[in-house]
Amino acid sequence: MAVKLRLQRHGRKAKPFYHIVASDARSKRDGRIIERIGSYNPNTNPATIELNIDSALVWLQNGAEPTNTVRAILSNQGVLYKKHLLRGVKLGVINEADVQEKFNLWLEEKSKQIESKKTKLKEASNASSAEAFEREQKIRINREEALAAKNTPPAEEADNEEANQDNAVTEIEGQENKEEATENTSTPENAKTDEIAENKEVEQENEANETGDQVKAEEEVTETEKATKVEANEAPAGEGSAKTDSEESSKKDDQKTEA
Repeated sequence: MAVKLRLQRHGRKAKPFYHIVASDARSKRDGRIIERIGSYNPNTNPATIELNIDSALVWLQNGAEPTNTVRAILSNQGVLYKKHLLRGVKLGVINEADVQEKFNLWLEEKSKQIESKKTKLKEASNASSAEAFEREQKIRINREEALAAKNTPPAEEADNEEANQDNAVTEIEGQENKEEATENTSTPENAKTDEIAENKEVEQENEANETGDQVKAEEEVTETEKATKVEANEAPAGEGSAKTDSEESSKKDDQKTEA
């Protein structure tokens, strides 16, 4: 049975991650597996790789064939380098202690390279964020300056407005001072005019009272005249009735005598 070391896809759309598996070459990509030996996540920078080096080395020594992507991953993790060193042990060129020492040195150098790459990426991201912040600050300052220039009038207009305000204040103060002066200063002419005005008011009141008394007197006269007329009308009517009564009684007496 031919065994392949390959990737098995997992994750969601546009965000995949992979399992590194040993499986039958005839099975599907995401089908049955023999053993999972690690994982590979390309969504991070640098890519995150977890690998069981000893298990992968055993499969390679037993004749498993890796795919191109898995071969690159094994080379990145030092599996192929360790296989090369162990082949030298079989040939008697190097002993196992030297193999482990050289492999450990290689791992240290590899970890340093990865750390330096991470620091460079972090510095680049910080620098880009700082530049973006500076651009935003410049844009904000320019906007504030534009608004300030739009809202503030030119220097000449501002001076004119201040002068107009000062003139208005001085005019108001002058009017107030004039009014106070006129109130405080009482001349003889003003006193005479005040007395004349008061006398006129008193005369007008007296005239109004006299006209009221005349109207009342006229009303009383008209009432008395009306009363006399009514009495005169009533008196003749009473006499006529008395005459008619006497005439009727005389007629009755004549009739009795004739009878």
